[in-house]
Amino acid sequence: MLSSVRLIPRAVWLVHSPICSSSRSFMDLKVLLSSLNDFASLSLAESWDNVGLLVEPSPPHTVHTLFLTNDLTEKVMEEALQKKADLILSYHPPIFRPLKHITWKTWKERLVIRALENRVGIYSPHTAYDAAPQGVNSWLAKGLGVCTSRPIHPSKAPKYPTVGTHRVEFSVNCTEDPDKVISAVKEIADVSVTSFSTRTDDEEQTRISLNCSQEALIQVVNFLSQSRQFYQKTEILSLEKPLLLHTGMGRLCTLDESVSLATMIERIKSHLKLSHVRLALGVGRTLESPVKVVALCAGSGSTVLQGTEADLYLTGEMSHHDVLDAASQGINVILCEHSNTERGFLSDLRDMLGAHLENKINIILSETDRDPLHVV
Repeated sequence: MLSSVRLIPRAVWLVHSPICSSSRSFMDLKVLLSSLNDFASLSLAESWDNVGLLVEPSPPHTVHTLFLTNDLTEKVMEEALQKKADLILSYHPPIFRPLKHITWKTWKERLVIRALENRVGIYSPHTAYDAAPQGVNSWLAKGLGVCTSRPIHPSKAPKYPTVGTHRVEFSVNCTEDPDKVISAVKEIADVSVTSFSTRTDDEEQTRISLNCSQEALIQVVNFLSQSRQFYQKTEILSLEKPLLLHTGMGRLCTLDESVSLATMIERIKSHLKLSHVRLALGVGRTLESPVKVVALCAGSGSTVLQGTEADLYLTGEMSHHDVLDAASQGINVILCEHSNTERGFLSDLRDMLGAHLENKINIILSETDRDPLHVV
């Protein structure tokens, strides 16, 4: 069972200057990228995502100023260039679908052109920051009040000492020449083999255990099926990588003390600095109904939150029909618009990266980055 993270909001008073301090130095782009990956590994990102360095100026490239934004629009790009940014960290990847050409025709193509012309790199972490223990979803949970939190969909360790996706085990008796069997199995690509002596029914045997890839498994099974004695004694296990504590998509938060839905709404609006949010009351619920468990997902939460038991769903956006489904189950839904559930994290990110990078570079926040939707 995954252990929980206890979230206690606290005030931090910091003063930031948008002007690069003369005491700051610089970092080589490759060194900086390595440090960013140490902060939150890109391996945590979803498989469908487009993360990492998206635009790279010709090397060598030195970074004095790192510019943070949630969305890289043309207006934000203009601001970054005015502030002499060397690398833009855009939470959302401005390049997601493949570009077939780079012309002045579309705004995303123009972003690439302007970045390259001005020797500015573009880096996007996106869902890697969603999953990270110190990432966007953990920041969003801070606005709920004192609570314990765990990922709704935990991440799995990207690397693990075990090689392969399956383990195959079978026994060979002394009359079957175990060494010959082991040599034959080792000739199959992507297979690692270990063996040890055992005794079964007073008979000396060699137990052979091998790890293999999905592709190699077919060849291993074909080899073993040639001998009925091997095949009848074969066990095949699917190997799962271990879960990472406090890491993954979404958060399921349990408050220390229940509060009314009305109180929770005000907490969320205060945390996100919003004057309005959208609310769907669950069937049979009112503004005075108690909220004890909150399931949240920054950005678009339909897929992550679906099927999760909670008193309240908190996210940026959900489809109309997913909201209806949740409400029919008595679950309240609060929608804040997509990037409003993400953008505030950048202030925390600036502080964390400053410490992680030992203040070697200047880190500034965009002042023009905004959610495109407004209540009028």
